[in-house]
Amino acid sequence: MSIKSDKNLFPGINPHLNSLLQNSTKWVGFHSVTIVDLLKAMRIALRPLGYTADVEQSLQITELGDPAIISYPKSDVTIYDPDPFRARIPTISSAHALDIAMPIQEIIILEEIDYYKALVIYKKPLQGGPVVWVELLSPSNKPPHPDFKTYREKRQRVLESGIVFVEMDYLHESPPTIRGVANYAAHESDAYPYRITVIDPRPDVYQGEGRIRQFDASMPIPTVTIPLNDADVLKFDFNIPYQKTFEETLYGDEVDYEQLPVNFEAYNAVDQATIRQHMAEIVESSSLNT
Repeated sequence: MSIKSDKNLFPGINPHLNSLLQNSTKWVGFHSVTIVDLLKAMRIALRPLGYTADVEQSLQITELGDPAIISYPKSDVTIYDPDPFRARIPTISSAHALDIAMPIQEIIILEEIDYYKALVIYKKPLQGGPVVWVELLSPSNKPPHPDFKTYREKRQRVLESGIVFVEMDYLHESPPTIRGVANYAAHESDAYPYRITVIDPRPDVYQGEGRIRQFDASMPIPTVTIPLNDADVLKFDFNIPYQKTFEETLYGDEVDYEQLPVNFEAYNAVDQATIRQHMAEIVESSSLNT
């Protein structure tokens, strides 16, 4: 007999659903719904701070001396500052005891992009410039997929424009897009399956800093501090929109806690034991409630 629940019975990322999404064509739908729920939660959290967020807002760049507009890559969620006079550079640290903090060049490879040097970014009229760019990674954005090179170049262009970059990586079956962390997909020691990385390229990409929060299936998706402008920071609980997506999209119908996740071997031995133990607790709890 199968065991199902509309609620996610794991504290954070549901390994059953996450494995199913990565081994089928269903990631695209999950990505779309998650971004909408993420947007709603971020707007609520940002409103008291005087900021807002939007989905798929295209930033525009134009070559100096050339009126032609070149389309800038689109983000999943963009945070804007409606106050054009607020200082761009944060005046306080966004440090967190659980973060791995590294200089940007130790997290990503900074490459020379010739076509970028003669470009200038224009702020969105009447709304202030974009402050934060948020990406929920899809399999095509990660190595070894050939589109990773394009994604990496896009990320660098965003960072060189002075926009804080937030990268949500819930894809444990493919290598990380950043350096300085162990490769979970290759079963390296001390590796975590999931991470959220916040890269602040201010005052520039060579002096800025990146912070990496890693977690596994036994943990809630963390609350992460995202630097905004001046002294403002957004302390955002990424677990809330994920659980909302799981419940309201009825993803519980896709999960059977009596069965191991598909491609279970992709988890390392520690996480396999954790998942098995949690499943056993779910089965025991279900039997007590029947």
